[in-house]
Amino acid sequence: MIHALLLLVALVLVAGCQSAGNSSDVGRQDAAAGSRIGYLRHVVLFKFKAGTPPEKLAAIEEAFSQLPSKIPFIVDFEWGTNNSPEGLDLGYTHCYLVTFKDAKDRDAYLPHPEHKKFVELAKPYFDAVHVIDYVAAK
Repeated sequence: MIHALLLLVALVLVAGCQSAGNSSDVGRQDAAAGSRIGYLRHVVLFKFKAGTPPEKLAAIEEAFSQLPSKIPFIVDFEWGTNNSPEGLDLGYTHCYLVTFKDAKDRDAYLPHPEHKKFVELAKPYFDAVHVIDYVAAK
């Protein structure tokens, strides 16, 4: 009986230590779960000029999609084109979501040569750009 009780206490202590270890890095724990709570999200919306050739749009999409492989500060990246039936898009067609660990990494991304190179490639075709950043919360 005493051995069983000691085993139970030992298991509880081991489980408690393991749980405490996992919660010491909330960002990493949430990142593994896919939520990335506390990370900085950089949302970029593009409205392209009328008549922008489809091959230019494809080149811009590809160039932005390559930034995560060129800029180490990017933790996650996704994008898509508008398909909302609400009619509230104001002509914006492309949405990019770039995730950073924190504002410091975002601030290092903005002047990064690869980011600036992308902006110069795409800028002539923009009618408007809208950017909003936020820290992910639940």
